[in-house]
Amino acid sequence: MNILVYGLITGIIFGFLLQKGRVLRYDRQLGALRLQDMTIVKFMLSTILVSMIGVYLLKDLGLVQLSLKPTLLGANILGGLIFGLGWGLFGYCPGTSGGALGEGRWDAIWGIWGMLLGAGLYAEAFPWVKKNILPLGDLGKITIPQILGINHWIVIAVLLIGAVGLTRWFEKKGF
Repeated sequence: MNILVYGLITGIIFGFLLQKGRVLRYDRQLGALRLQDMTIVKFMLSTILVSMIGVYLLKDLGLVQLSLKPTLLGANILGGLIFGLGWGLFGYCPGTSGGALGEGRWDAIWGIWGMLLGAGLYAEAFPWVKKNILPLGDLGKITIPQILGINHWIVIAVLLIGAVGLTRWFEKKGF
């Protein structure tokens, strides 16, 4: 039960930050899709990096163990295409549609209905997907530091430097 409470608390905090970062707004979503507004990209880069640092710090302190899922390239590509198609057609990603509805944007209900419909269709298609898509590109339970054979803090440092550089480049270009 404690794990669920922690998940609820972090979800509320993340939702609050999404709202404060103004990434729930349709115009920001559309700007990101059109590569004209990098607010969402910068927000997600910072979210990923903070999470990565936190997870590996907790791991190094012996407070958590990583529970890796296998890297399935076929599933990742199919999932990315479905996610991108839904985001491109609707203009909200699943997390932001829930947050936008919470802010009173009723158009976001269509995104939530789309998520539910998509989940239902995926559940129906899953036996076929499991047989034909999931085995494609099964790389096992791996991480980037394992592939490179280096310490995870080196990878984090390189990604952090790259993210800061990319963010500065976006800002110079007016994104």
